[in-house]
Amino acid sequence: MPAARRNSRAGLPPAAAAPARLRVGVIGAGRVGSVLGAALTAAGHDVVAASGLSTASAERAARSLPGVPLVPADEVVAASDLVVLAVPDDILGGLVSGLAETGAWRPGQLAFHTSGAHGLAVLAPAEQAGVLPLALHPAMTFSGAPEDADRLVGAPFGVTSRPEYRAVAETLVLEMGGEPFFVAEEDRRLYHAALVTGANHLVTLVAEAADLLRTAGVGDPARVLGPLLTAALDNGLRRGDRGLTGPVSRGDVGTVRDHLETLAERAPDAVGAYVAMARRTTERALAAGRLKRHEGAPLLDLLQTAHDEDTAGSR
Repeated sequence: MPAARRNSRAGLPPAAAAPARLRVGVIGAGRVGSVLGAALTAAGHDVVAASGLSTASAERAARSLPGVPLVPADEVVAASDLVVLAVPDDILGGLVSGLAETGAWRPGQLAFHTSGAHGLAVLAPAEQAGVLPLALHPAMTFSGAPEDADRLVGAPFGVTSRPEYRAVAETLVLEMGGEPFFVAEEDRRLYHAALVTGANHLVTLVAEAADLLRTAGVGDPARVLGPLLTAALDNGLRRGDRGLTGPVSRGDVGTVRDHLETLAERAPDAVGAYVAMARRTTERALAAGRLKRHEGAPLLDLLQTAHDEDTAGSR
């Protein structure tokens, strides 16, 4: 997409946009960094250097960023106008500080990190050196599979920036094929916790349900779960708590008790997760008016007893 068209979509004047062509360096050429680097290349920028410590990162860089040399992080910064920091959350702060201590950052550079958990504060050492800091988090899951590049198209990006740099941030997101939305600095951790709850915990729940079905003798859990979970996700997204179905929403204490007894006998490791989710479901059903207080109270009592017994049994 031509730069002028991208800018018109964002409602940005041309002067507010990032330079038409940037030398890009990617620190952390893993599942996220390699995909974003490829997207920036497709947008007309030059990925000139990358870094990655693992063999898997080197292989991904070779596929997604062919011909781009893998060099140490400080050399990536030295070669780049725009530095993409796609490293794990717990590493990011030390990396930015370490590069600042060596004098690697220089005034006028752009730098964005892809962490959902961090905002701009983690980039303060680079900003003090004159770097324009941005936090651009793709709200998408990247598994390292070939379809990751396709998933980036239209993916929402949580953007945190100084007000005067917001146009630059949004332009970069649009160039990578994403759709920007703003997240305030003070909301960044809650934003990330929400995404983890929705995506990472969902994978755990699906895998748990599949394991229980296998234990129940169902040979192809995906065939059973696929239509059901697709419908449940659609209900949740469109209707919120009003889309809730199942024994908790009906106040069926007997059914929930039977589930707990069966799980304790046949899948004891699953009891804790069932209790936690059933309790939170009961609380939300009460708050939404799906359950009356007299219907929810017996469920909460049962679940508290099951929690206490499960905790005592694990000691």
